[in-house]
Amino acid sequence: MNLTVGFDLDMTLIDSRPGIKAAYQALSAETGTFIDADEAVTRLGPPLEEELAHWFPEARIPAMTERYREIYPTYAIGPTPAMPGAREAIEAVQALGGRAIVVTAKHEPNARLHLSHLGIEADAVIGWLWAEAKAGALREYGAQVYVGDHVGDVRGARTAGALSVVVPTGPCPEEELREAGADVVLPDLTALPQWLAQYVAAQPV
Repeated sequence: MNLTVGFDLDMTLIDSRPGIKAAYQALSAETGTFIDADEAVTRLGPPLEEELAHWFPEARIPAMTERYREIYPTYAIGPTPAMPGAREAIEAVQALGGRAIVVTAKHEPNARLHLSHLGIEADAVIGWLWAEAKAGALREYGAQVYVGDHVGDVRGARTAGALSVVVPTGPCPEEELREAGADVVLPDLTALPQWLAQYVAAQPV
């Protein structure tokens, strides 16, 4: 089979909380607008504009979105670690002759910076896509599996007709992910290589 596995980024491949917290704190200091950065990082997954709407009036959101993305590389890349098993999960797909792609709601240039900084070598990175919108990229690349941590990732996988594999390492607990229709729940990405080998072995030749 021509294996392609898609991965979400924030809280799936990377623990983006420390970096995003630092970026929000910097934006708060620069604008003089209170942002509860600790609260904001409990809601990772949806597009940036949805979070900024908690702190800024609607008219300022486009400018604040642009400014956040400008300062993001300075504050957010360095403090952000890979999730346990992230690099190995990507490499497991590639070792089976497959393609590992990253499909994320994050600003695509910043997503690429994270992966480069951490030495995670995906075969493609597609940004600016959230929930059901991820299905377009998953279909384009022929992904059979999409791995994420959020109910939005489950919706994206199901819309694309891909198998929804989730890890409860983000804001959504296991029960919520199962209720959303996840096909497979793994404890974290360290379990993915073994699961993937079994999945590929079970596919018709």
